[in-house]
Amino acid sequence: MRMSIEELLEKPYWIVDILPEQVKQDSPGQYFAVEKYFLTGSRLAEIKRKHIRLILKLNCYMDISLDDETEINPPPQRIAEVMQSRYVNIRIGDALIISEADDTHLSVFNAGDALMERIRILAAAEGLFVWRP
Repeated sequence: MRMSIEELLEKPYWIVDILPEQVKQDSPGQYFAVEKYFLTGSRLAEIKRKHIRLILKLNCYMDISLDDETEINPPPQRIAEVMQSRYVNIRIGDALIISEADDTHLSVFNAGDALMERIRILAAAEGLFVWRP
Protein backbone atom coordinates (compact mmCIF):
# COMPACT_ATOMS: atom_id res chain seq x y z
CA MET A 1 0.00 0.00 0.00
CA ARG A 2 1.29 3.45 -0.94
CA MET A 3 2.16 5.78 1.95
CA SER A 4 0.09 8.91 2.36
CA ILE A 5 1.62 12.38 2.07
CA GLU A 6 1.15 12.81 5.83
CA GLU A 7 3.09 9.59 6.51
CA LEU A 8 5.88 10.62 4.14
CA LEU A 9 6.23 14.01 5.84
CA GLU A 10 7.13 12.16 9.05
CA LYS A 11 10.06 10.37 7.36
CA PRO A 12 13.69 11.54 7.26
CA TYR A 13 14.34 14.16 4.61
CA TRP A 14 17.01 15.92 2.59
CA ILE A 15 17.21 19.44 1.18
CA VAL A 16 18.31 20.29 -2.37
CA ASP A 17 19.44 23.90 -2.11
CA ILE A 18 21.52 26.75 -3.48
CA LEU A 19 23.63 26.63 -0.28
CA PRO A 20 25.86 23.69 0.72
CA GLU A 21 24.51 23.45 4.28
CA GLN A 22 21.92 24.90 6.62
CA VAL A 23 22.77 28.39 7.88
CA LYS A 24 23.06 28.47 11.65
CA GLN A 25 20.75 30.84 13.53
CA ASP A 26 23.70 32.67 15.07
CA SER A 27 25.52 33.08 11.75
CA PRO A 28 27.17 36.51 11.49
CA GLY A 29 26.21 36.80 7.81
CA GLN A 30 23.08 38.33 6.34
CA TYR A 31 21.11 35.23 5.38
CA PHE A 32 17.67 36.86 5.15
CA ALA A 33 18.89 39.71 2.94
CA VAL A 34 20.66 37.25 0.62
CA GLU A 35 17.62 34.97 0.56
CA LYS A 36 15.41 37.94 -0.36
CA TYR A 37 17.83 38.78 -3.18
CA PHE A 38 17.54 35.25 -4.61
CA LEU A 39 13.76 35.24 -4.26
CA THR A 40 13.26 38.19 -6.59
CA GLY A 41 12.98 38.50 -10.34
CA SER A 42 14.95 36.37 -12.72
CA ARG A 43 17.13 34.90 -9.94
CA LEU A 44 14.25 32.83 -8.54
CA ALA A 45 13.16 31.89 -12.07
CA GLU A 46 16.66 30.51 -12.77
CA ILE A 47 16.65 28.47 -9.53
CA LYS A 48 13.24 27.02 -10.47
CA ARG A 49 14.61 26.10 -13.91
CA LYS A 50 17.37 24.16 -12.14
CA HIS A 51 14.78 22.36 -10.00
CA ILE A 52 12.71 21.54 -13.07
CA ARG A 53 15.72 20.24 -15.00
CA LEU A 54 16.65 18.03 -12.03
CA ILE A 55 13.13 16.54 -11.84
CA LEU A 56 12.89 16.04 -15.61
CA LYS A 57 16.29 14.32 -15.71
CA LEU A 58 15.24 12.16 -12.76
CA ASN A 59 12.11 11.24 -14.72
CA CYS A 60 14.34 9.75 -17.42
CA TYR A 61 15.30 7.05 -14.90
CA MET A 62 12.10 6.53 -12.91
CA ASP A 63 8.37 7.08 -12.92
CA ILE A 64 6.97 10.20 -11.28
CA SER A 65 3.50 11.54 -10.57
CA LEU A 66 2.31 14.93 -9.40
CA ASP A 67 0.30 15.34 -6.20
CA ASP A 68 -1.99 12.35 -5.69
CA GLU A 69 -2.78 12.02 -9.36
CA THR A 70 -2.90 8.58 -10.87
CA GLU A 71 -1.23 9.78 -14.08
CA ILE A 72 2.30 8.44 -14.24
CA ASN A 73 4.91 10.50 -16.10
CA PRO A 74 2.93 13.57 -17.14
CA PRO A 75 4.37 15.43 -20.15
CA PRO A 76 7.57 17.37 -19.36
CA GLN A 77 5.93 20.70 -20.21
CA ARG A 78 3.17 20.02 -17.68
CA ILE A 79 5.70 19.13 -14.97
CA ALA A 80 7.55 22.39 -15.68
CA GLU A 81 4.37 24.48 -15.68
CA VAL A 82 3.14 23.02 -12.39
CA MET A 83 6.53 23.45 -10.68
CA GLN A 84 6.70 27.09 -11.81
CA SER A 85 3.19 27.97 -10.72
CA ARG A 86 2.37 26.27 -7.41
CA TYR A 87 3.23 23.99 -4.52
CA VAL A 88 3.45 20.41 -5.78
CA ASN A 89 4.09 16.98 -4.31
CA ILE A 90 6.19 14.90 -6.69
CA ARG A 91 5.92 11.17 -6.00
CA ILE A 92 8.67 8.74 -6.95
CA GLY A 93 7.73 5.31 -5.64
CA ASP A 94 7.77 5.61 -1.85
CA ALA A 95 9.62 8.92 -1.94
CA LEU A 96 8.23 12.45 -2.00
CA ILE A 97 9.79 15.63 -3.36
CA ILE A 98 8.13 18.91 -2.43
CA SER A 99 8.55 21.86 -4.75
CA GLU A 100 7.23 25.33 -3.99
CA ALA A 101 7.09 27.91 -6.76
CA ASP A 102 8.45 30.64 -4.51
CA ASP A 103 11.26 28.84 -2.71
CA THR A 104 14.95 28.21 -3.39
CA HIS A 105 15.01 24.58 -2.26
CA LEU A 106 13.36 21.21 -2.77
CA SER A 107 12.57 18.86 0.13
CA VAL A 108 13.08 15.12 -0.45
CA PHE A 109 11.37 12.70 1.95
CA ASN A 110 11.85 8.96 2.40
CA ALA A 111 14.35 8.53 -0.44
CA GLY A 112 16.48 5.41 -0.48
CA ASP A 113 20.23 5.42 -1.04
CA ALA A 114 20.07 4.80 -4.81
CA LEU A 115 17.56 7.62 -5.36
CA MET A 116 19.56 10.03 -3.17
CA GLU A 117 22.77 9.23 -5.05
CA ARG A 118 21.06 10.02 -8.34
CA ILE A 119 19.60 13.24 -6.90
CA ARG A 120 23.05 14.27 -5.62
CA ILE A 121 24.60 13.77 -9.07
CA LEU A 122 21.82 15.65 -10.87
CA ALA A 123 21.80 18.44 -8.28
CA ALA A 124 25.57 18.90 -8.61
CA ALA A 125 25.21 19.15 -12.39
CA GLU A 126 22.76 22.03 -11.80
CA GLY A 127 25.01 23.79 -9.28
CA LEU A 128 22.83 22.75 -6.34
CA PHE A 129 23.74 21.08 -3.05
CA VAL A 130 22.15 18.25 -1.07
CA TRP A 131 22.21 18.25 2.70
CA ARG A 132 20.34 16.94 5.69
CA PRO A 133 18.89 19.36 8.26
